[in-house]
Amino acid sequence: MTDRVIAIDGPAGSGKSTTAATVAERLRFAHLDSGALYRSVTLGALDAQIPDSGDAIVGLVRSLPVRLSLVGEAFRPEVAGVDVSEAIRSPRVNARVSAIASIPAVRKWVNHELRIVAAQHPHGVVADGRDIGTVVFPEARVKVFLTASPEERAKRRARQSGSDLDARTIEQVQTELHRRDTADSTRLVAPLVPAQDATLLDTTTMGFEEQVQAIIALARKAFGVG
Repeated sequence: MTDRVIAIDGPAGSGKSTTAATVAERLRFAHLDSGALYRSVTLGALDAQIPDSGDAIVGLVRSLPVRLSLVGEAFRPEVAGVDVSEAIRSPRVNARVSAIASIPAVRKWVNHELRIVAAQHPHGVVADGRDIGTVVFPEARVKVFLTASPEERAKRRARQSGSDLDARTIEQVQTELHRRDTADSTRLVAPLVPAQDATLLDTTTMGFEEQVQAIIALARKAFGVG
């Protein structure tokens, strides 16, 4: 396994994936989006109409297969050899991914896959998710916990989806994010918490470039890169 791992965790809407992708591009690392793998598993389970059983889901994703394929400097989510980058962002996947991601057997399989694919990149990986620094890569030399105020995260999520930034939309998105935060932080398996040695980065008032540079500075110190 590569020893150059940057682990970025944080709640929904904190900008983990966008930030991780940009940091990875700047450092010539690969962006490893754990959420994309969980969403791909969810998509496969929904399409196959199988119950929320760990054994059944893991058996399915192994047979399809569900995987992250290294393409250039990023990992592309695939189900049965098909690029599902857009399909995994659908409302039906959004509605089910938290429940499926909370199944212990699914988390064990995903974590194993993430460690395998991380070893494929010659330079290093920037991995983002909710338990990257605590469970998946606890030995990572750079750990960051990204957060922002609930309102700011709701605005970012609405903007990302192309929705209008009116008060009603922001309130609806904020309610959904709160539901996701509660589910992620109270689950029995790998709850959303900062790693003890993580750098806490509140990006509520930070510009995007500022937060990217803050993480790159940590990578320079740890790895001598960037």
